[in-house]
Amino acid sequence: MMASIGEFDPLNTRVPATKIEVTVSCRPITIIECCLHFSFFTIFLTVTPFSFFFLPVVVLYLQAVGTKEWREFGRTEVIDNTRNPDFVRKFVLDFFFEEKQNLRFDVYNVDSRSCNISKHDFLGQTFCTLGEIIGSTAGRLERTLSGIPGKKCGVIIFAAEELSNCRDIATMQLCANKLDKKDFFGKSDPFLVFYRSNEDGTFTICHKTEVVKNTLNPVWQPFTIPVRALCNGDYDRTVKVDVFDWDRDGSHDFIGEFTTSYRELSRGQNQFNVYEVRRDMLVVCCFSLLVLPFSFRIQGNPSQPTSLHYMSPYQMNAYAMALKAVGEIIQDYDSDKLFPAYGFGAKLPPDGKISHGFPLSGDAENPNCVGIEGVLEAYFQSLRTVQLYGPTNFAPVINKVANCAAEITDGSQYFVLLMITDGVISDMVQTKEAVVNAAGLPLSIIIVGVGPAEFDAMEELDGDEVRVSSRGRLAERDIVQFVPFRDYIDRSGNQVLSMARLAKDVLAEIPDQLLSFMKSRGVEPRPALSSSPLPELHRHI
Repeated sequence: MMASIGEFDPLNTRVPATKIEVTVSCRPITIIECCLHFSFFTIFLTVTPFSFFFLPVVVLYLQAVGTKEWREFGRTEVIDNTRNPDFVRKFVLDFFFEEKQNLRFDVYNVDSRSCNISKHDFLGQTFCTLGEIIGSTAGRLERTLSGIPGKKCGVIIFAAEELSNCRDIATMQLCANKLDKKDFFGKSDPFLVFYRSNEDGTFTICHKTEVVKNTLNPVWQPFTIPVRALCNGDYDRTVKVDVFDWDRDGSHDFIGEFTTSYRELSRGQNQFNVYEVRRDMLVVCCFSLLVLPFSFRIQGNPSQPTSLHYMSPYQMNAYAMALKAVGEIIQDYDSDKLFPAYGFGAKLPPDGKISHGFPLSGDAENPNCVGIEGVLEAYFQSLRTVQLYGPTNFAPVINKVANCAAEITDGSQYFVLLMITDGVISDMVQTKEAVVNAAGLPLSIIIVGVGPAEFDAMEELDGDEVRVSSRGRLAERDIVQFVPFRDYIDRSGNQVLSMARLAKDVLAEIPDQLLSFMKSRGVEPRPALSSSPLPELHRHI
């Protein structure tokens, strides 16, 4: 079973391009308290290692962009008596690269028949974004459960995969002969668990059969399953089937396993498929994630409270809003959350030398800031120590990032340069040349104009209609996206909505620009070597 997001986000006005399936597991859940209900009285027991009545379930909540309200999206199935549940029911979510999609997962122990989840025992929760799950190594993210003071609540594990467009439905029936006898009294109570293989060699649960009681020759009921749930449309993808002997206390005995594929299973339409149940078979696949090195630049002239750089104690200025809006989304796709952050157009202490590329951290040897919050802190600190100064030259900034991108053209990294400015370009001729030179590199450029200035010249760089040219040369592809922030300001003054609208628009073209570069160079995803780390996401501000 799968739940789908439907119409939840009021800012979403288009048909989503990508659907993501999220699978949830826990390892192990700490049992805080259980409640035994009898007809005349109730007994409360504090239990640590195990509870006979332990029935875990996970509830997913999505946060609305404007109101910040948490709304229930869906629930997993309830699993009997296990502190290490692998939930079969998936959450299917529409993924928008350019938006921050906040998720909350709550874990409960179901101790009554009430549909009101607050009536059950709360076991812990965690918060993350959909981008964090997708951007994690091999789409697998682990988070510690919290929410109960002084208690370790366990770990929750998320596995994400983009769903294919496969619409095939498979119906199958399985039986077994001469299984191992596991029960001391009687025979076995066998059931099957189906898993599909993942690129990193792990397996994701996708189906469970019913339990057939007291037999070594079970015949399970026919069942129907979407092919994309079984193999996501890849007919040759490895499918592993485990055979267990069911036990009431949840400690099911492992009988054996076999591996197959949907293509092989489908041959059973004309003949029986026979598998030997073995314990020693395992197929490992590897895949290298592609991540986006992200770069920033900031420029402007703060002075009085009317300045666009004014540090109000009550609200963020336009520069901080633009940086936070875009940065909080893109940082989910970075592994180390380190941002090399720079400003340009300022006189630096102690001699007042003008620089168009100074580290906001003040340390030329280590310009890294930790996360977007670290960048914001460095930005505000730099405003206290430097005197921002014109002119507004873009070419040095673009050329510097282009030089970094030129060193890595094998598709393992892709650079995104964010430039936030309150003025017109002083070196348009040189900037056009820099853009044309950079168009053949793994680089995209986002320019956000803040304030009331006229930005007509900026439109020349945005090649949506007319490709940028310089000295008779056309840019190989469109790599620039320009937007004036004032077009996204919410009329009611809601900064959250303003930031969400800005990020959604400026990031919308990045996936297509990335793909256009990869396709033009014939770059395809490659298996990752176990000894090689995944490429990291580098950001320069």
